[in-house]
Amino acid sequence: MGTGGAPEGVLTAAALRCLNGQILARLVVSKPEHEERLAAMGVKDAKRVYDTQDLAPGKNLIFACTGVTDGNLLRGVSFFGDGIRTHSLILTYSEHQVRFIDSIHLEKKPEARVRL
Repeated sequence: MGTGGAPEGVLTAAALRCLNGQILARLVVSKPEHEERLAAMGVKDAKRVYDTQDLAPGKNLIFACTGVTDGNLLRGVSFFGDGIRTHSLILTYSEHQVRFIDSIHLEKKPEARVRL
C-alpha cells in the first residue's frame, strides 16, 4: 500500500505485469483541478479500482530502469577517468525475461581506457 501519481502507478503496473504480479489502485482526487485533468484524460469514474491490466494494457510491455545511487537491486552510476559505468534492469512481458545489464560508456576519444 502506498501513494504516488499516475505515472508511478503505470510504471509499477508495467513492471509487475512483466513479473506476473498484481496491483490494485484507486484514484485520489483532492483538488478540483485533478478532476478536470482526469476528465481530459478520459477517466469517467474516479472512484473505480484499477488493476494491473487496466494501468498497463497490451502485450508488448518493456520496463527499464537504471540505478542512480547504490541500492539493494541495482548499483548506482560510477564515474572513472574516461567513462561512466551503469547498472540497469530490463523486464519484458512477451518474452517473460529479466535482464541485468552492466554497461560501460566511454568518452569518444581514441585514447579512452576501460577500468573494470
